[in-house]
Amino acid sequence: MKIAIFENIITPGGHEVDFDRILVEELRALGHEVVFYVPEGFRFGMDYHVPVHHLPGAPVLYTHVRGISKLLLSLKRERRRFLWYRALCRAAEAGAFDALIVPTSTYRYLRALRQSILRRSPVPVLFIQHGLNPGEAPKFFHAADALAAYKNIRPVVLTLGDTIFGERRAHVHLIAPPTFLPRDIAVKECPPVQADTPLTIGFFGQFRREKRLEDLLKVYLAGHYTRPVQLLVQGSTMHEEDAAAFERIIAAYEGQGVTFLHQGLIGAAWQRAIASVHALLLPYSAPRYRYHWGAMLFTAIGFQKPVLTSDDMNPEVFAHYPVGMTFPSGDMAALGNALETFINEYDTRAPLFHAALARAAEHYAPACFVKRIMEVIEGKDV
Repeated sequence: MKIAIFENIITPGGHEVDFDRILVEELRALGHEVVFYVPEGFRFGMDYHVPVHHLPGAPVLYTHVRGISKLLLSLKRERRRFLWYRALCRAAEAGAFDALIVPTSTYRYLRALRQSILRRSPVPVLFIQHGLNPGEAPKFFHAADALAAYKNIRPVVLTLGDTIFGERRAHVHLIAPPTFLPRDIAVKECPPVQADTPLTIGFFGQFRREKRLEDLLKVYLAGHYTRPVQLLVQGSTMHEEDAAAFERIIAAYEGQGVTFLHQGLIGAAWQRAIASVHALLLPYSAPRYRYHWGAMLFTAIGFQKPVLTSDDMNPEVFAHYPVGMTFPSGDMAALGNALETFINEYDTRAPLFHAALARAAEHYAPACFVKRIMEVIEGKDV
């Protein structure tokens, strides 16, 4: 089949870029042809080595925009979305592709679809939603239910459960999310870290205040460890205030057994950084991690790295696959105790962690994920 992907979210890197890559590479591995449809002037975070078609109307960006200006841009984006939908429908009617995937959508995409001719698409159209929180779910179901009569409109929710807050719909497809794999580097099977060798723990990703980096550093440096350990902190920043805050933290804590990297990483550089550590630290405390799959957790599973994380982070995964340790979300004292246990007992616990990681990697494999996507496209997911 010829599968089109409609991408309109511009990002220089991150898991949105890697998620699109999963779709492209795993679909091609199954023998399908993949093409992108993007707004005019769209800038990709990476080259996917597939054909690209441009739609009329440039993307609308919200970066650094607040207040009434953001509202006006939001309205402009809605108008552009109708324009893109119309062009995609015309392409589908002309036989340009056999199915269309919108890889990162929200209920707003479905709401706009109710007034667009794309709702009558002659080919399947998948709108992938990366989780739903309690506030989003009613809006999503309202929008999805209004489109239930249009059999080629197929909403997909990435979730770790069998229902969305106890609800199911025949026309809404629930799929477990995929792991992120090291696709650009050769990964050797790592021998167990020796007790006299420093255990390297990595803290990665975009710097955001909700990650409570400075609180983490204070707790980490106050710990009593019985084996050598070192912490690598990598952070990318998108806003000037975040960059300034991160630089202040670096100036205050660098040289105290912590190595910092203030740089965005993509592709092979990102993969090498993840592969270079023994374990990952994910102490984020935010309710959204209970409802949206944690990209860093699924990176850890893909790279086979044990984790120490808050119990906000996708508890359904840990219920079946104990890939590391958890601590009560937001409890810094509990984090300190968990850090000491995780580090001091790592050598004895690591085999259990790695056994669980191997099972989780098989269950959440990208190949399995894309096979489920194809079942939705082919009408076999019932």
